[in-house]
Parts: sequence; C-alpha cells; structure tokens
Amino acid sequence: MIRYAKPADHAAIDAVLRAAFGRADEGSLVGRLRADEDVMFELVAEEAGQVVGHVLLSRLWVDRRELYAALAPLAVHPGRQKGGLGSALVRASLDTAREFGCHGVLVLGDPAYYGRFGFSADAAREVSAAYRGLAAFQALALEDDGFAGAMSVSYPDAFAGAPSGPL
Repeated sequence: MIRYAKPADHAAIDAVLRAAFGRADEGSLVGRLRADEDVMFELVAEEAGQVVGHVLLSRLWVDRRELYAALAPLAVHPGRQKGGLGSALVRASLDTAREFGCHGVLVLGDPAYYGRFGFSADAAREVSAAYRGLAAFQALALEDDGFAGAMSVSYPDAFAGAPSGPL
C-alpha cells in the first residue's frame, strides 16, 4: 500500500533511508526539508504495518509561474529492493505531482533507472541549476512543454548539505 506519510512515520522513514543508503545523509536531507517547510509531499510504501519504502518531492524555485518539484530521495528497504516497490513509489509520486498541478520534476539519479519513467538529461538541457552538467541530472515534463525553453531553477537550501551523487 502506498499512502501519504504521517509525522508518526518519520522514525520508520529514517530507518528505511539509513538501511537503503548505508548512511545518515539522506535522512538529514529529509529532516532539513521538513524543518524548512520545503516538502511538497512524502509517500510511503507500507507492508504488514511497516514502512518499507519512501519518496519525497520538494518544491523548486523557478523563473516561471508554474510549479516544479525535485524528486529526492527515493528509498526502499534492502530486503524489499528489486521487486518493483521503488518503481511503484516513483509512479505514485509522479501521479500525485500531476494532481498537485506540478509542471515538471527534476531528479539526480541513475539515468537507466529514471529513464524508465520518462526522465532524461535531454529534457533538462535548458535548465540552469546547481546540478546541471551531471549525467544524473534529468527532467520529466508533466505538462506539455514543461521544460521547453531556458529556465533557471533553485533548489531548497537543504540541498546545500546533501551528497553530490544520485539520491
């Protein structure tokens, strides 16, 4: 079952992030995004009453009127990886972003993985952002022409202390 995260889930989410990434960096990023009120939404995957996956979308500041988001981080407990749960979380997060009226989503992640959902570096080619130029920097338009034309994007301050690799 995939649902919106609740404050009561925070400790379980942190445990999933630590288990999935083997470090505390992503949990710290999530905590900073929450504290700064930059979270657009968080979803969790729950099995037998336990949180086994998590995805977060945060708002981005752009030089346009439309709403854009960053997908980061995505995590699935190691015991549940390679079974489609991460894909289900990504799909649910993109559907939810559309419901929120989001025009596009940026991600810093494995191109082979995120390419399955339509993300591409080509779509991000005209986006000026901190991660521009990295092969892992990709975009997905949720509305027609969501990434057409040059645009400047600023990430929430919480990302300043985030790891530089894919989340």
